Amino acid sequence: MTRDEKNQIIDEIAEQLSTYKYVYLADNSSMTVLQDNALRRVMFKNDVKMQVAKNTLIRKAIEKAGLEWGELADVLKGTTALLYASNQKAPAKALKEFRKKSDKPVLKGAYIDSDVFIGDDKLDLLTELKTREDLIGEIVGLLQSPARNVISGLQSGGGKLAGILKTLSEKEN
Repeated sequence: MTRDEKNQIIDEIAEQLSTYKYVYLADNSSMTVLQDNALRRVMFKNDVKMQVAKNTLIRKAIEKAGLEWGELADVLKGTTALLYASNQKAPAKALKEFRKKSDKPVLKGAYIDSDVFIGDDKLDLLTELKTREDLIGEIVGLLQSPARNVISGLQSGGGKLAGILKTLSEKEN
């Protein structure tokens, strides 16, 4: 591979790292070509872009993109597949779906909104992370619930109060 080809790959990876907020690293070594193709199909179906590159090129792209991956850069050993997504759960769900049939690929780590997750044991956690939209929906629901409780209390209490007044007025007659 010539220096120009390497620089082109570095530029491409740096652009992807800058574009996508959610990047997963997976070890797809010892996978057959058929398994790798099946993995790519699952990723495509889940709107995840997959790219395999040399670790040194990935390190240089991280530097070029100006990202601080901390300990995540330490997992760049062996074969590495970069999984880019616009949804933070999509790569984790796709990996989990694919691993129903196989124990590969192994999750090396993930970079999600400047948070770093390292290790295959974090896969379940990553599939359960709440998206920004989920959190906003929960907050709106929590903010609306006290108002609903007050309104329903007034509505039901008003009926009880009217019933009590009616009973008392009938007793006096």
